[in-house]
Amino acid sequence: MKILYIECAMGCAGDMLTAALFELLSEEQKAAFLEKMNGLGLPGVRVAAEPAVTCGIAGTHMAVTVHGQEEGDHDDHHHDHDHHHNHHEHDHGHEHTVPHLHVHDHIHDHDHEHDHVHDHDHHDHDHPHEHGHEHHHHHASPDHIRGLIDGMDLPEEVKTTARGVYDAIARAEAKAHGCPVGEVHYHEVGALDAVADVVGACYALWLLSPDRIVASPVHVGSGTVRCAHGVMPVPAPATANLLTGVPAYGGEVQGELCTPTGAALLVTFAQSFGPMPALAADRVGCGVGRKVFDRPNCVRAFLGESGGGANGAISELVCNIDDMTPEALAYACEQLLSEGALDVYTLPGTMKKGRSGHLLTVLCDPDREEALARAVLTHTTTIGLRVRRCEKYFLTPGAATVSTPYGEITVKTAEGFGLTKVKPEHDSVAAAARAHSVPYQTVYLTAWNK
Repeated sequence: MKILYIECAMGCAGDMLTAALFELLSEEQKAAFLEKMNGLGLPGVRVAAEPAVTCGIAGTHMAVTVHGQEEGDHDDHHHDHDHHHNHHEHDHGHEHTVPHLHVHDHIHDHDHEHDHVHDHDHHDHDHPHEHGHEHHHHHASPDHIRGLIDGMDLPEEVKTTARGVYDAIARAEAKAHGCPVGEVHYHEVGALDAVADVVGACYALWLLSPDRIVASPVHVGSGTVRCAHGVMPVPAPATANLLTGVPAYGGEVQGELCTPTGAALLVTFAQSFGPMPALAADRVGCGVGRKVFDRPNCVRAFLGESGGGANGAISELVCNIDDMTPEALAYACEQLLSEGALDVYTLPGTMKKGRSGHLLTVLCDPDREEALARAVLTHTTTIGLRVRRCEKYFLTPGAATVSTPYGEITVKTAEGFGLTKVKPEHDSVAAAARAHSVPYQTVYLTAWNK
């Protein structure tokens, strides 16, 4: 099984993640990637992979320029971790125009004389500015972004993933600002360099095609950040919404380390978050940010085959129930499944004082452990439960269709450890059996033998 592990020890930003994934590509794929990215039809946009070093670690900086200028070029020493991240970008020193995204364009005249957290900085800087300048903020609606992506010469799967990233951002922004999703307007995230970041990460991932993606807990930073809506706490509200249910931490570094774009890419890509699984990495990618810290400012990506032993983790929540009716317990099990449990089952047993009861077991992803524990306490009569975190061996699930005399039948697949399993899907088999008035087993065996 080919596993991709994304290390977010310094958070995650779109350009850094794209650069890390780019480094994992073969030389032929790298050339194809750059050719494709520079032929997307984004006006004035050029993408280049530049060698970079952070704290002695060599990597790549993915430079995206618009009409020859990269975001942050005006500020030589205080570049953004994600110099085109979402609405948390505050362009200084030049007019950053965005062709074809003129939705609610307006110019802000600012006179600055301050010590503040650069909204596109990783951390606080005490460097007063004394200059007046104009800011162009280009607000793009989800429909505008979707139209841009739809028109690109990219595999449909890549475009679907990129649209999903922007949809996730829109939902997070709507929740953060208390408005309907349809009223969300991206600020700098609608800029062309930001679109190139999102599409680039999705395209690089498509070229790599890992079987499973795992990301580390996310370092979000701390302090405040200036954005289009004013000064915000770190993590910014949209980032916090995107990382709901994801293990994250802060406090070690001042500034915004994980941007909304980076968070959206992570939650779209990763199947789980946690420590690096056992894998024999044959390639390591390092995406370098432009800011300098006392520690390596990079996102690292590891690609390799799963090592020996377990290839995943799971949490098991267990409690004893002796004061619920079977119907009430069955309802509780249904609720737990609807709230994200991977599996729920009961075993009969004899409890204290000879009472008949059940042992309730709930299986879930480790990052959903707390939420499911609360759900067990909410939907059952228990006042406590036990938690075990276990390693697990699993085959990667999938789905396919097979043609039979009874129509197209959906089959479930599972692969890994050199094994492949196929099982006709019940609802599809039952529907075909009814439609053709044949026994269920006839349809099932026909599909299975395909």
